Amino acid sequence: MMDFEQLLQGSAKEHGHLCPGQVVGVRMALLGLKLIGLENPKESRDIKKIVVYVEIDRCATDAISYVTGVKLGRRSLKFKDYGVMAATFVNLETHKAFRILSTEESRRTAQKYAPNIKDPHEQQLEAYKIMPLSELFKVTQVQVDSKASDMPGPAEFKAACEKCGLVIRDSKEVMTNNQTLCHACADIGYYQKIKSVSI
Repeated sequence: MMDFEQLLQGSAKEHGHLCPGQVVGVRMALLGLKLIGLENPKESRDIKKIVVYVEIDRCATDAISYVTGVKLGRRSLKFKDYGVMAATFVNLETHKAFRILSTEESRRTAQKYAPNIKDPHEQQLEAYKIMPLSELFKVTQVQVDSKASDMPGPAEFKAACEKCGLVIRDSKEVMTNNQTLCHACADIGYYQKIKSVSI
């Protein structure tokens, strides 16, 4: 595996800029991999052994994806929209799982580790690189109960919406009044249809 600085530069390039969230994400990913006993899943067959649940759609998530190789399209990156700078790393073979939370205290502690930098953004960026893991993160060993339909692999679980006929994969259908429906037909989708468009 590349060293921390190489990973940080690669992650920043992929993300589009270098920021404190990139530093946090790279360090979080390295710690998560160590805790679940995987060294470099991105470039080995171990990619099939890892799932990461992220709880925020911010910069650190891109860094975690870059370092570990997990991706939404591989079904190895799971997004839980909790608004919390945390991620849970799961080894699917051993079932070891650890949730790593970025502490709010680390923002205030940044001055201690980069006292000569006055800009808060730059100060956090440099401080997070050297801050002890114990001050940057809180770690909890957890158990993740995942459904088979949420795991990486081919889409084996399919249903059809009884209202519109849409095929729904991975057990994401909604049961309403004993009907199998897609989210839109169950009126819980993220969009509202205006009109069909001919192309």
